Amino acid sequence: MKRVAIIGAGCSGLTAIKCCLDEGLLPVCFEREDDIGGLWNYTDSAKYGKGSVYKSCVINTSKEMMAFSDFPPPKHFPTFLPHTYVLEYFRLYAKNFGLLNYINFKTAIESIEQCPDFEQTGRWKVAYYSAITGQTVSEVFDGVMVCSGHHTHPFLPAFDGVEKFHGTTMHSHSYRSPQQFTDKKVLVVGIGNSAVDIAVDLTNTASQVYLSTRRGAWVISRKGFWGLPADAVANNRLLFQLPRNVLQWSVEKMANFNFDHETYGVKPTHRPLDAHPTINDELPTKIMTGKIKIKPNVHNFDDSGVVFHDGSHEKIDAVVFATGYSYKIKFLDESIVNINKNQTCLYKYMFPPHLRHPSLAVIGLVQAVGAVMPISEMQCRWYTRVLKGSSTLPSVPAMMTDIQAKSDHNNMYVKSQRHTIQTFWIDYMDEIADEVGCKPDFKSLILRDPKLVLHCLLGPCFPAQYRLNGPGKWNGAKTSICGGMERSLAPLKSSNVLPKNAKLVDDCSRDICITIPKGLTSYFLLLFVVFLLFCVCLV
Repeated sequence: MKRVAIIGAGCSGLTAIKCCLDEGLLPVCFEREDDIGGLWNYTDSAKYGKGSVYKSCVINTSKEMMAFSDFPPPKHFPTFLPHTYVLEYFRLYAKNFGLLNYINFKTAIESIEQCPDFEQTGRWKVAYYSAITGQTVSEVFDGVMVCSGHHTHPFLPAFDGVEKFHGTTMHSHSYRSPQQFTDKKVLVVGIGNSAVDIAVDLTNTASQVYLSTRRGAWVISRKGFWGLPADAVANNRLLFQLPRNVLQWSVEKMANFNFDHETYGVKPTHRPLDAHPTINDELPTKIMTGKIKIKPNVHNFDDSGVVFHDGSHEKIDAVVFATGYSYKIKFLDESIVNINKNQTCLYKYMFPPHLRHPSLAVIGLVQAVGAVMPISEMQCRWYTRVLKGSSTLPSVPAMMTDIQAKSDHNNMYVKSQRHTIQTFWIDYMDEIADEVGCKPDFKSLILRDPKLVLHCLLGPCFPAQYRLNGPGKWNGAKTSICGGMERSLAPLKSSNVLPKNAKLVDDCSRDICITIPKGLTSYFLLLFVVFLLFCVCLV
């Protein structure tokens, strides 16, 4: 049995363990903390090299869209999960599939190197330090899955005069709660998801919050038509078959329908699909009430505050730099995985193309408009089959051509370190699913189950679509797909409020029966017809 070293026990590491077990491989997971969850394992203080969330953090994707494909979240969990619920979902997943038995906690990776016989065997030597034994040990593995995440090393751009500033400065990676900023004037630099969430959170205690943006952003609400989760509505197969300019126009209209971006001072020069969107529901209200004031890019700091590019000066007490992250894998030599200014050279964002044996893969180093959990799972399903020999990679020239094509595709996005690994969720999932052999086959399915096909094409692209056929087929996929939206909205109904003495989690078995709400399909049909009418008017 081939042994696979898995680095990290966050969402990617957990599904890596499961996928190894599904394919008859022996996983050995190394986690430097004392618990699972990675980024979603909240701690009161930040740790360098570990992803982190702030105390009020709520995930931006709805629970059914972020779920692993064969494990639906508990029905009573909120539609959008606070970080405590995300971690609880991971605990349920790990318990259900017996994953904890394969994790070595308090174990940090020191180095990963090719074995002397790598050209013949593809094996790796993994050196790790165990805080439990106090010893450094080296072991040989047939494969390696790097699941250490990419929100771990804060990126701080250079700002003129910042060393003169007498106030408090921190990166968003270290932010936890607004209490330490009570009655202070605080500047948040950036307008991505973390920046806006933190700015909104700070308004609960700060006397004034300034939000500095270099180029603005399209701000999207979690809530879409009829109060449905916006990400579930948007991640629709037929919707993304429309021309790009039509999609651009529709997202602009929906964003401005919520609040006019130009009036509120956040309208960017780029189109919505040219950059990662910012998801937040409260920003327009905070701007309208003066709690948050939008400012242009920072020009320079002085001892008492900051000068902006429009020449204005504000006295401030503290700065939170929400300026993103540098992607680093410190325990791997650059000759194996080279990352330059967040630009990678990995086939399908996974495999180093130059290695003779595809026995090492990076999992989760991709940015999509959607949750990473199903993406990581799909990558792991593919990797384990490649390691077994059930799937093969193309030639090096073919892989390099694909890497260049993805680089050219990313040129469509705003030039920044954030968009070097950007892709569309459905496109990428289908691409990897095609390699696995589990891409939904709607042509053969439409004769057998046309109602299910309608759910898949007109409704949300739930991850369970990739369990309908092929390797890893799951008998509960149909019920999970057809009942996904009902499960997502279930906790909103008063009849589903749990009594005080109820358990936190309910039965989340793989074959759970899910009822289909009668009016839901017609809602999505209506949504699609209305959208098409808008598109026809535009054209």
